Amino acid sequence: MYDNVALVNRLYPAKHIIFTEGTPANFDSTAYGRWSLGEAYGRSMIHDFNSGAEGWTDWNILLDEKGGPNHVGNFCFAPIHADTRTGALIYTNSYYYIGHFAKFIRPGARRIAVAPSRSMFLATGFVNPNGSVAVVVMNPTGRAGEYHIRVGDEAVTVRSPAHSIQTVTF
Repeated sequence: MYDNVALVNRLYPAKHIIFTEGTPANFDSTAYGRWSLGEAYGRSMIHDFNSGAEGWTDWNILLDEKGGPNHVGNFCFAPIHADTRTGALIYTNSYYYIGHFAKFIRPGARRIAVAPSRSMFLATGFVNPNGSVAVVVMNPTGRAGEYHIRVGDEAVTVRSPAHSIQTVTF
């Protein structure tokens, strides 16, 4: 899938590539807390941005407690579910994964080259219009580890828990 984004970006460099539709799983109300849902969003966003996508949005940002409404009956997860019976909002972990990008990477940001210091990590980075830098690092593995962020002669070591996502800004 990510190779397709890179191919389109290579063949049509003047086109703007924006991810707009995708759902990581069929709806199951017992799985709101399943971390694999958030990780699917994080993995997709990191790979898509690194392959040339300029924007990313989820077309199902809010669905009801059944994973709908949907005109074809393929109910699915969303970052937020609304319980129409009680009015409660259920924020799934994918909502918080998206936040690592939406809160720290500002409109007009330019992607920069980022290379994880260990193969277990996924990473992407951006320079915002105000000059600040945001680096998003995801550890989709079952073990903790450390990574290093180096800019020029300055470096910092960060510990990453298993199944985590972190944003480092400077």
